[in-house]
Amino acid sequence: MSLSLGRLTGLRTLGERYTPIYFLAALGNGGMAVTFFIWLNFLVPHPKTPIVTFDSIAALWAKSDLIGQILLLVALAGIAIFALRHLQSLIWNLSEFSRFRRSSAYVQLRETNGAVSLMALPLTLAMTINVLFVSGAVFVPGLWNVVEYLFPFAMAAFFAVGALALRTFADIFGRAISNGHFDCARNNNLTQMLAAFAFAMVGVGLAAPAAMSTVKLTIGLSIIGAIFFITSAVVIALIMLVLGVRAMLTSGLATEAGASLWLPIPLLTLIGIAVLRISHGLHNGFELHIDAPHRLVITAIFFSLQLLSGLFGWSVLQRVGYFRTYLNGSARNPSTYGLICPAVGLFVFGMFFLHVGLVQNGLIEKFSPIYFVALAALATVQVLGIITMFRIDRRLLAQPVKSPAEAEGVA
Repeated sequence: MSLSLGRLTGLRTLGERYTPIYFLAALGNGGMAVTFFIWLNFLVPHPKTPIVTFDSIAALWAKSDLIGQILLLVALAGIAIFALRHLQSLIWNLSEFSRFRRSSAYVQLRETNGAVSLMALPLTLAMTINVLFVSGAVFVPGLWNVVEYLFPFAMAAFFAVGALALRTFADIFGRAISNGHFDCARNNNLTQMLAAFAFAMVGVGLAAPAAMSTVKLTIGLSIIGAIFFITSAVVIALIMLVLGVRAMLTSGLATEAGASLWLPIPLLTLIGIAVLRISHGLHNGFELHIDAPHRLVITAIFFSLQLLSGLFGWSVLQRVGYFRTYLNGSARNPSTYGLICPAVGLFVFGMFFLHVGLVQNGLIEKFSPIYFVALAALATVQVLGIITMFRIDRRLLAQPVKSPAEAEGVA
């Protein structure tokens, strides 16, 4: 199942052929590790902790039959495999990016619309913190006993990545606004929403202590930090959505960046989870109670927007032959890694909608036939994402693209 990035030909010698969009390979693997954690988090009982931990997994293992233990091993193996793939890809990307920054291609990239691809670095680093956190939770015994001491370090790490994201964003768009070199005509996609994606990833990470800590100061700092980055993500996303849709209505979709049409799906996942975490923190730390019906409304709104984005994007991508050309045809573009993020986002928030929205409100009974039908549908999305990831790996990592101009296509 694991495809070693280090053994694939050409990965360490891309030079000016490299593009920061390859960070999406690391991002996708990190996201897939989180999807396996989500299985455990919603299906393994953990009444004493807000998320599943090594101890709760061990307790279930001790009383499970052979099938149950195999399922636990599959989920744990999924976390481990994709976490390792994430770190492998991250290390390779950081090495390649370091060399790329010293090339003329980097200078040229910063003067084009494709400069937004530089936001993929803080986006991926924020995912790395999430991957390390969930991996520690499920593989390190007794970690939750000291988690309150770890939260300040985790928030400091997210604030550091957030500062990098702010600096990168200010450099890219500050230059574009002051010089006026942004090409609105070539902005006929939703690529620029990558900036909002990065801020949202930082925001949802900062919101985690709000949902898990019992220290009021930690909860408060978590909420304030999360609100700043999530609000920034929402404002940027709305602006870029309007600009992108206007350009597409005028010039049609830039097919090579077609996967960007699904970028709102993972973005909505991050914002939706952040909202739930903040509301949980307000409930525990400040006695502002958010009841189950409110969570149903919240999850239903975000999941509905995801489905709308998914159906609309599918319709357009089918019309322009995107899958036939870039996934199954001869064309190769690193922006196709953007197809993984929507699969991860739809699966993750689908699990939240199912459990936090439907099950907790008594609309679906857990472990009933309709419950397993819903799980099967979500599992299909996850599996399709994994299959797509390995297919893109074979197409792009084994045979790297030959032109840095493809950095214009981001998803």
